[in-house]
Amino acid sequence: MASQVQFFMSPDDEVAFFRFLERFELEVYPRRVPPDWETFRASQENVPRLPEEDLYMVAVSVGPAIVDKVKRGPDKGFWRIDEVRSPVIFMERCRMNEEGELLSGQMWAELEVTPQTGRKDAASDQFRRLYREIEEYIKKTFRKGDPKAFFVGPKAARLHKETQLVLRDSAHRGGTVVPYK
Repeated sequence: MASQVQFFMSPDDEVAFFRFLERFELEVYPRRVPPDWETFRASQENVPRLPEEDLYMVAVSVGPAIVDKVKRGPDKGFWRIDEVRSPVIFMERCRMNEEGELLSGQMWAELEVTPQTGRKDAASDQFRRLYREIEEYIKKTFRKGDPKAFFVGPKAARLHKETQLVLRDSAHRGGTVVPYK
């Protein structure tokens, strides 16, 4: 089972989060990597270059991303990152839906040995520390949500209070989330 954090980030929260990530050597990749993809570091300046919805952040100081070429289907010719064997953090970005509600995002990394994924070795201690530090930043900086599984960024919480922005779980038929007072 992956270590997972679910959150709500406004665009300002996302900029602050990527400002925090500048201290780490993380390279950004989209979920399906085009053959001509140029990598860039996760930083505040590169937030406009981020893929729209899902992305991988590869800890290049720990090791390279292990990729496979997609041979069939609509993504034929693209590269797929092996998220189990590579030192990657998967991030689903928050986005607005048609009703103007902010949908939740999530971040996770595969750290443990699991029979479901076929991982034979646990993640390195260096990668585990890196992910735990990022996870602690979110838990310390963001407000807890109700239900408890969610963290709400400071700006998203302010928008919820001032403009009645609805925070909605992005899961199928997801309910609403409110920042804990």
